[in-house]
Amino acid sequence: MPPQSPSSRARRTRWCRVAGVAWAGASGAALLLGPGLDAQESPWRCPEPEELVAGFDGALAHVRYLADDRLEGRAVGTRGERCAGDYLAAQFAAIGLAPAGEDGSYFQSWQVRTGSAAGAGSRLALEPPSGTTEFALNAEWVPYGFSASATVQAPLVLASVADADLADAAGPDVAGRVVVIDGSPAHPHAPALDAHRAASAAARLGAVAVIVLLPLPNEPLPVLSSERRAALSVPVVAVRADAAAAVRAAARAFLSVEVTPVRREARNVAAVLRGSTDHGHGRAPTLIVGAHYDHLGFGGEGSLSPNATGTVHNGADDNASGTAVMLEAARRLVEGPPLSRDVVFIAFTGEERGLWGSAHYVESPTVPLESVEAMLNLDMVGRVQDDALTVFGTATAEEWPSVLEGANERTPAPLDLQLVGDGFGASDHSSFYARGIPVLHFFSNTHPEYHRAEDDWELVNAEGMERVTDLVAAVVRELAPASQVATALTPVEGAGNPHGTTAPGDGNTVRSGFRVRVGTIPDYSRESGGMGITGVRDGSPAAKAGLKGGDVIVRFGDHEVEDVYGFMYALQEFEPGDQVELVVLRNGQRMTLVVVLEAGD
Repeated sequence: MPPQSPSSRARRTRWCRVAGVAWAGASGAALLLGPGLDAQESPWRCPEPEELVAGFDGALAHVRYLADDRLEGRAVGTRGERCAGDYLAAQFAAIGLAPAGEDGSYFQSWQVRTGSAAGAGSRLALEPPSGTTEFALNAEWVPYGFSASATVQAPLVLASVADADLADAAGPDVAGRVVVIDGSPAHPHAPALDAHRAASAAARLGAVAVIVLLPLPNEPLPVLSSERRAALSVPVVAVRADAAAAVRAAARAFLSVEVTPVRREARNVAAVLRGSTDHGHGRAPTLIVGAHYDHLGFGGEGSLSPNATGTVHNGADDNASGTAVMLEAARRLVEGPPLSRDVVFIAFTGEERGLWGSAHYVESPTVPLESVEAMLNLDMVGRVQDDALTVFGTATAEEWPSVLEGANERTPAPLDLQLVGDGFGASDHSSFYARGIPVLHFFSNTHPEYHRAEDDWELVNAEGMERVTDLVAAVVRELAPASQVATALTPVEGAGNPHGTTAPGDGNTVRSGFRVRVGTIPDYSRESGGMGITGVRDGSPAAKAGLKGGDVIVRFGDHEVEDVYGFMYALQEFEPGDQVELVVLRNGQRMTLVVVLEAGD
């Protein structure tokens, strides 16, 4: 949509440059990037805010900047995400908020795995009856990013079957051999081969390596730069279709594979609005208002746009909108009467990759978690239609319905609030609820552009974002009024729908697609060494079995579990009513539990 005319309450966005905030301003200073931050050469300049937002006001101005093509989709660990983070720090400073990151800065930094890289010395050679054939790395073959690093020399065995059939007793004997899997579908409507799952199955049956033959003559080799799954126990490589005949004719293979994880700096951006400290018994509890600012970059994993890998996914609604409303709510609160509590505003990164930023924050908080009374999360609030706004987490504290009702009534244009009790969901509030903190998650609903390249700034509802801003600011004032007679929240343990699962990023309760359910909330920020659990749903099989948040599942039945993918593969082999023995790590100690699986949703 075109820029909205300013209302009596919309204020022109102000820009500033702050010492130590590294985005290119009028001076034209280049953004300095860490090693390997992007394939393109440095230096590289962030776009000038003034260039992009002239004529825009309020939350829409922030969306216009954050969702511009030149920020390249703000994928975690990229230069576009770094520009976005620096922009947010500058905005916090302009609003008048104090830094709440590390070492007196607005940033909380740590290293995340953003992909994999193959060593130049990796080698694939075959021994057919007539001699040795060597294949060219990156031209004819490449290891997958989830490949183990190892050297293997062993006979080949062909397995031109669907990956699930590898476990069939009638299938080929793969123990001690290099399994060659034909990636061609069994019939035109068959799903494409899942190389990770197929290789996992082969490794369980004793294979020492896996070679996947790509089915199409012009099919590109796998890209390692975005692979974040943990390494499997065996080398796994892909070979182009034009070399497939030579592989099928060979008797033995020599593989030497080196795959290393690529790590980059990720940054949460945090600021604080100080409240009164004169309570006679120390500082009042803290409130957190958060939103994630990362998105999907150039598509790939998580994108719902067919054939759009390599196309910028701007994520205007998901979640430039939530980030923008957080900034404008902070501005409203700064310009109003003083608050009786500190309010910490946090822009999280890595949400799209599994709540990385919020998971890191609750592990290493910049304010003590025991002082946090509530967390308000904004994710996809840019498409308000028919006055409707969904608020999740309303059963996590007894007072939430009345707080929301009172706050909504005090806004200039009250919204039609749809209240959902569940405190878990696929956004950053889950990380806080798993620590027993009451949460609210504001959400204007999904739409056809969700996780697609078409989610651009022109489609957001500026007037709707302003109304959400009014509501969030009113909720904070209800919890931290200037009179210091604050509403105290009573947390409700195990609140919400115990059976729902959530779709990535939208917070909606949906069907999981599995025949069975356990009721665990995975910790997607854990890379390997088991599947971590941030929490379990009340009344679920996991809760009945005694699983707890913080546990790490390392075995599910006879399946070793290295990460969340291994857990999902194992889950697909069971039926409702099955009793499954789990081995978990709890505080570093191994323990065995038995879970009775229930029918999936």
